[in-house]
Amino acid sequence: MIRRNPRGDLPQVHPSAFVDPTAILCGLVIVEENVFIGPYAVIRADEMDINGHIDPILIGAHSNIQDGVVIHSKSGEKVVIGQRTSIAHRAIIHGPCTIGNGVFIGFNSVLFNCQVDDGCVVRYNAVVDGCHLPAGFYVRSTERIGADTDIDSMPQVSADASEFSEDVARTNNEFVSGYKRIQNEF
Repeated sequence: MIRRNPRGDLPQVHPSAFVDPTAILCGLVIVEENVFIGPYAVIRADEMDINGHIDPILIGAHSNIQDGVVIHSKSGEKVVIGQRTSIAHRAIIHGPCTIGNGVFIGFNSVLFNCQVDDGCVVRYNAVVDGCHLPAGFYVRSTERIGADTDIDSMPQVSADASEFSEDVARTNNEFVSGYKRIQNEF
């Protein structure tokens, strides 16, 4: 469902993107080309700051937002999802938040008030809160990374984790053309 927010902003979805009919996109959401947005995803850019301002939620080209993902932002803060980035099932991305290119965010993970640079991998059930992850950073499953975490002692993304992330992105890119072909059947 594509709908306006109370301020009147309507999502902008590139014609080559696929948005599942059960997904909800509300307000100042920009979806670039060849993006896959899966079933029951919710992307809402509807909360304003005290001056009535909202920054957009931007989903970069060739990215995928999988089943049940929630993307929202406090007080109209910006959320940017880079290109070729995968946000896996039931993850929560709560702005302000900037996620770079070629990033993998695992299922059930929660990101809030953070910057995640290119090529990072955040595995399942992890929490990233109030910090900056440099390029190529790896967050293990169930780990909590915050402003007080010593990230210099943590590992970089392995070749296996990087290949897994790229495979998920490739698979979901193939979904776009497949689902676009059959979308009139929904």
